[in-house]
Amino acid sequence: MRTKVLPLLVSALLMGASPLRAAQAPSLMLVGLDGKTFFDPAGDRNGPNGADAVAFVDVRDEAHPQVVTTMLLDNSVYGPPTNLQITPDGRLGLVASSVRMRQEEPKEEPKEGEAKPGEGPDRPWYAQPDDRLHVLDLTTDPPQLVETITVGRQPSGLAINGAGDLALVANREGRSVTVLSITGTKVTPIGTVDVGDEAAAVAISPNGQRGFVAKNKAGKIGVLKIEGTSVTYDPAQDMPVGAGVYGIEVTPDARLALTANTGATPSDGNADSVSVIDANLGTPKVVDWLGVGDTPESLDIAPDGRHAALAVVRGSAAPQSSPNFGPKGLAVLLTIDADGSVHVTGAAEAGAVPQGVAFSPSGRFVYVGNYVDRTLQVFRVEGDALVATGIKLQLPGQPASLRGRARG
Repeated sequence: MRTKVLPLLVSALLMGASPLRAAQAPSLMLVGLDGKTFFDPAGDRNGPNGADAVAFVDVRDEAHPQVVTTMLLDNSVYGPPTNLQITPDGRLGLVASSVRMRQEEPKEEPKEGEAKPGEGPDRPWYAQPDDRLHVLDLTTDPPQLVETITVGRQPSGLAINGAGDLALVANREGRSVTVLSITGTKVTPIGTVDVGDEAAAVAISPNGQRGFVAKNKAGKIGVLKIEGTSVTYDPAQDMPVGAGVYGIEVTPDARLALTANTGATPSDGNADSVSVIDANLGTPKVVDWLGVGDTPESLDIAPDGRHAALAVVRGSAAPQSSPNFGPKGLAVLLTIDADGSVHVTGAAEAGAVPQGVAFSPSGRFVYVGNYVDRTLQVFRVEGDALVATGIKLQLPGQPASLRGRARG
């Protein structure tokens, strides 16, 4: 997402938090809470740093997820809603900090009688690229920050492989992908792959042999070859998808990759798309596309590969005075048939500015983070339809991203 937020109160983050047991780690979901970027009725705006957090959500009771505890930790809505993930064994969490805010400096000295810099109304805050990745130990009570490492500029979407020993981080400003090795709680940058364009998100095929990188401004998907810890990129394999591609995921059988294309201008009232990629070809190709509404921000694929879910902003990020404004977003369900064809088969109303989306561990439920409403909304998958359960978990902040364990 490209936008701004009011600061979270530290007390609100800590109130009601309960200890996290190590045994719960495999049932956790991470929710990134951005405390510096807001969507006001007049439009989006930024505020100062220091109020971001991560919520640790227990999803053992899939229909009734609960916040177990929180941790103050820099992250951002400016990174796609896939800028965090848990290793397949549930022991380690990675959280990227995409941007930090800086306050605009006055362009000239104030005139006589005017306020001096810092004495008048708040000056605007602007995003500048960060380069940090936080490593969390989820087996401790409560979870602990192990270390913060340096990766590329504006680290955004990330992915962990099924073996849990390799991670990739897409760097928007760095126009690159950082390669990380994972051993226990030690995460080490071991390489950087130049992909030539802004890289907003990345996915690793369950076969471990390929990665796919979303080149958001170029509207393309790049293909990465993975051989152990060696990752290489061939620009000749780039595929054109929709403008503003921000999300990409691969089906559990490694057969298809799906992308969420937000369009050149998010929340502009125009329908945007999902692209379907044949990921098994020697040179992967786009084989279909689906219209899914205005600004599909993110997507996830069910553990059994039968469905995919999308969070669609649908104008709720636009200023309320805009003709493109809509008060509510949308959760959309796609059905993936045995022959590899993909169809839109369900939808249900979500909250304002939905960002992250994730299936529950069993795939029976879908979670959507509604940024403005500060809720985690629960939907139930019924056949090939999506049904709102009425459950909306109130969160202690604005959910910019959410994700559970990487799947092998």
